[in-house]
Amino acid sequence: MPAPLAPVLAVIGGGQLARMMAQPAIALGLPLRLLAEAEGVSAAQVIVDQQVGDHRDLDTLRSVTQGCSVVTFDHEHVPTEHLHALAEGGLAVRPGPEALVHAQDKAVMRRRLDELGVPSPRHAVVESVADAAAFGFPCVLKTTRGGYDGKGVWVVRDAAGAREAFEAASAAGVQVLAEELVDFRRELSALVARSPSGQAAAYPVVASTQVDGVCSEVVAPAPDLDPELAGQAQRIALTIAGALDVTGILAVELFETSDGRVLVNELAMRPHNTGHWTQDGAVTSQFENHLRAVMDLPLGSPAPRARWTVMVNVLGGPHDAGRLYDGLPHVMARDPHLRVHLYGKDWRPGRKVGHVNAYGDDLEDCLERARHAAAWLRGDLGDESE
Repeated sequence: MPAPLAPVLAVIGGGQLARMMAQPAIALGLPLRLLAEAEGVSAAQVIVDQQVGDHRDLDTLRSVTQGCSVVTFDHEHVPTEHLHALAEGGLAVRPGPEALVHAQDKAVMRRRLDELGVPSPRHAVVESVADAAAFGFPCVLKTTRGGYDGKGVWVVRDAAGAREAFEAASAAGVQVLAEELVDFRRELSALVARSPSGQAAAYPVVASTQVDGVCSEVVAPAPDLDPELAGQAQRIALTIAGALDVTGILAVELFETSDGRVLVNELAMRPHNTGHWTQDGAVTSQFENHLRAVMDLPLGSPAPRARWTVMVNVLGGPHDAGRLYDGLPHVMARDPHLRVHLYGKDWRPGRKVGHVNAYGDDLEDCLERARHAAAWLRGDLGDESE
């Protein structure tokens, strides 16, 4: 293989986020090397330079990053001590372990946000069901590590409901974090990109809808959001990115409360589902800006291309929808402006297998178009001809 014409970027994790980094990497002439968890996973279908291995094994991480200038991530699950070892070996780890631990460990995140004065739900680490009862029911219990997409999260209303959380945490060897059950109007997401040199770019604040703990749809920008509250959400995200020295994309998931406040719910330090709209709705997608940031290239504009962009996830349903590809003729013919993104994943109930983006000047029209296309691809609309 000829020598690369640009620095090689290692990507740990073979999911759809790594897959969607590949397209802007091609445009930038940036070689990617992938550590995939199995043969033929989503990103392995499009990134040629790849190894299969376990991200929890340090020797595997050293092997896949050999000769690379930078390593970044499709997920936050690489052990923190391995990230320190890679950094001590001279590899640029972006985001670095000192930053990434705040997305890996919810207790660490809450302590640091408290120090920064960032508004958050009331919270405490609890050691037992009795501690959770003393914190107060109803509440939300979360494992401090390992949870995502609703996994490792329980809304509990009594001691009996809390036992499952403590049993799961004990089996995983992690702690339990209790948080107040927030009375919120809706969920928001503030996405920013930040480079090692300190340049930062903030995308419009979006509204997201969750179903069973999984993002279902996103509207950019968040409709009817007070401009001052939107600015506050962006300032919170930029403050966190700077204080934690984040490199790459930072997604700050927030609650907009019924009394007009925003509270930080979760952090993610990688491209995020609530930023998928940027592929077609922003001047520079979150995936390109993540690559630019981790390679310390000047960031691209986060400005929207259209007044509204709606992203709807295609989630596997209870029945077999056949090949997702078979749904393309209908959705493309019905809506030539629609953008479809499929992940090359097998169909499984509840699994994210793709998403669609619709953009334009009429929000209701964008919502209808995106929802119809996602439902058709999912197989929910039967033999409708519309």
